[in-house]
Amino acid sequence: MIRHATNTLLVVTLWLLIAPEVRAGEPNPAVRRDTTYDQQSVLREATDFFGQGAQGLAKVVERVFQEQGKPNGYIMGQEVSGALVVGARYGDGLLSLKGHGQRRVHWSGPSVGFDAGGNASKVFVLVYNLEAPESIYQRFPAVDGSLYFVAGVSVNYQQAGSTVLAPIRFGAGLRSGINVGYMHYRRKPSWNPF
Repeated sequence: MIRHATNTLLVVTLWLLIAPEVRAGEPNPAVRRDTTYDQQSVLREATDFFGQGAQGLAKVVERVFQEQGKPNGYIMGQEVSGALVVGARYGDGLLSLKGHGQRRVHWSGPSVGFDAGGNASKVFVLVYNLEAPESIYQRFPAVDGSLYFVAGVSVNYQQAGSTVLAPIRFGAGLRSGINVGYMHYRRKPSWNPF
């Protein structure tokens, strides 16, 4: 009986010493946190932001998720733009980066192309691979051939390094054509689109 108790005590002691080493590679569920947003929560936020009138929104969000995956942040804001061959766009919004809270961001940018008109729109920008909120403050060129349009809702991609932004726009006005340009994201508003 004493021998059995001694063996049991030895096994328990060894398990206590070895078990933390064996389990060291396993993620701790209490510490692990998801740093991305799933498609349903993004669609819910975007629908609340745009309202029920944005009928093509679900298809646009689905397309972006298929092409880019889950974002780790988003910006909700508004912008105005105008062009007659040369154009400009100005906007501002609130960046929400998972695990980093929120911060205000402003943007402006030039464009050039076969483009005329003006519009005002609400913008919901999906943010990918942004390591820290401060990293948003830079220029993001538009990615050629990235425009996708469904029922008044449009999206295009902007990329700087590994960070990709997918601005989803829904608004009023008349602006048609094709152009190239970039967006400069800033801490403070600026009338200078460059």
